[in-house]
Amino acid sequence: MDFKQRFFIRSNTVRDNAKDFIDKLPLPMMEDGKEITKPYVVEIKPITRTLEQNSKLHAMLTDISQQAQFKGRWLSVEQWKLIMVSAHAIASGGKAEMEIGLEGEVINLRESTAQMGVKRLASLIDYIEAWAAEQGVQFRDRQGFYGY
Repeated sequence: MDFKQRFFIRSNTVRDNAKDFIDKLPLPMMEDGKEITKPYVVEIKPITRTLEQNSKLHAMLTDISQQAQFKGRWLSVEQWKLIMVSAHAIASGGKAEMEIGLEGEVINLRESTAQMGVKRLASLIDYIEAWAAEQGVQFRDRQGFYGY
């Protein structure tokens, strides 16, 4: 049975729901001194980016993947994400960090969007909007994001 769940603690109700969920998790079972079911991990951490930012980023990348090519190739949303995060790092004064991987491949050790704070992700979104405007990409308004 899968018990994976996220709670964004923004109210007492959500906090109470999280507590109730934890209380209902089964405890690990032991048999003959050996653990036969694994325990669960509860991680409490501050939110890094907003859900709205994450949704907007992925909506934008989806539009780009459907309208723009990179060096003559159509790319997936995840491939565009790699390209945009890397380009944004350079454009914002960072550097590209490349390494040879375990199988001899070239890899870009880029920053993670999941770890970006609100300001950093806003900067990435601004960068993508500017790039897309130069390329003629039209964003579809998926959740009221583009019609300020």
